[in-house]
Amino acid sequence: MSRFSQQFHSKKYFALFMLFVFSTFNPANSYAVDIQSVTSPKGIKALLVEDYTVPIIALSFSFKGGAAQDPEGKAGLLRLLSTMMDEGAGPYDNKEFQARVEELGVEISFAAGRDAFNGSLRTLASKSVDSFEMLRLALIEPHFADEPIDRMKTALITRLVRSRKSPGRLGSLAMREALFKGHPYEKSVSGSEKSLATLSRKDLVDVHHKLLARDNLKIGVVGAINAEKLAVILDEIFGALPEKSVLQPIAEITPEFGKNIIVDLDVPQTSISLIFPGLKRNHKDFFAAHLMNHILGGGTFSSRLYEEVREKRGLAYSVYSAISTYEHAAILTSGTGTRNDRAAEALEVIKTEIAKMAKDGPTVEELDAAKKFVIGTYAISNLDTSSKIAAVLVAIQDADLGVDYIDRREGYISSVTRKDVQRIAKQLLSVEPTIVKVGPKES
Repeated sequence: MSRFSQQFHSKKYFALFMLFVFSTFNPANSYAVDIQSVTSPKGIKALLVEDYTVPIIALSFSFKGGAAQDPEGKAGLLRLLSTMMDEGAGPYDNKEFQARVEELGVEISFAAGRDAFNGSLRTLASKSVDSFEMLRLALIEPHFADEPIDRMKTALITRLVRSRKSPGRLGSLAMREALFKGHPYEKSVSGSEKSLATLSRKDLVDVHHKLLARDNLKIGVVGAINAEKLAVILDEIFGALPEKSVLQPIAEITPEFGKNIIVDLDVPQTSISLIFPGLKRNHKDFFAAHLMNHILGGGTFSSRLYEEVREKRGLAYSVYSAISTYEHAAILTSGTGTRNDRAAEALEVIKTEIAKMAKDGPTVEELDAAKKFVIGTYAISNLDTSSKIAAVLVAIQDADLGVDYIDRREGYISSVTRKDVQRIAKQLLSVEPTIVKVGPKES
């Protein structure tokens, strides 16, 4: 739970806060995002929101592929790649590159997800020419020098060693093995100590060439730049990338449910996860599932699980449910952490509340409140900074939601009926879940 959330641990005060939010915030105005489609002379496409309120440009991008493309025995390769992109490029060694980035005041970052390799840039408009050049060098001319490779591998391995007895990591590994056995999603994005140790410069060069290409690239740009100038900039930054990516096909997978997994760990608290089917982001019933999840455990202070597990019984400090959508699968996870001697009770309460939702769905009042919250907080959470809007523009493209998605989103949510949510709740939550517990076996 965030520090912000802790300040509102009382539902009474949280309700007053949300009343203030909805009385002072007009989502209709905040949703007025004018999105332009831009295509460069080389055919590179991007979505752009011009905004001259402040002289800043934010750029986000995504290459389809991600850690699911890690070769067999080389899990963690994309994670290592994400740490190496600013470790020297073009005429700069690693220290010179980072000094130049700091001198410009530009923020450049890279991250490896399960289905995509992501990056972002944020710069003052007055520094944009030089900032874009640093991003171009990182993407097109990375050094992958031996010393930074060894240093980054050591850092990643050290982090894994420190997490050997982390309930969260152990639970995640056990969950993925249970759900996705034999599929690329079973592998950890972070890799393992053994797999990271085998990675070489050749591995980085190969995956960089195969994955970072123009045909699997999505771009979102927000800020003080017009479409004509952006079209030229897109070619300058990305134009020298290979035209075609070389990706291994990833099969669709239906996760395996109905398993009970216990990871024996001598810790004072037992971590509990229940995993059910989910829905992908572009599924026609996604918002019915999203609203159902909000009411069940995604709405924090207003959720059923929060009320039953924390407020009424004091079994745990936090309890949640969340839908995780991947390109080739989707799951809904509910979980908590509680004292070992109360783990069985907490699990039973969670299962009972999920069964009630599967049987009866939400009340009319719950659904109405969930709609207001999900509609009203979207702009606060996703459209309040240029970097967030740029990331949303990429996500819209990744899920093929359409350039007018932000305008249509409220209508999608408003049109969801109680019967829709009841139907989806029964479909997803009537399945016998896979349960993963991390803690002493007797808990």
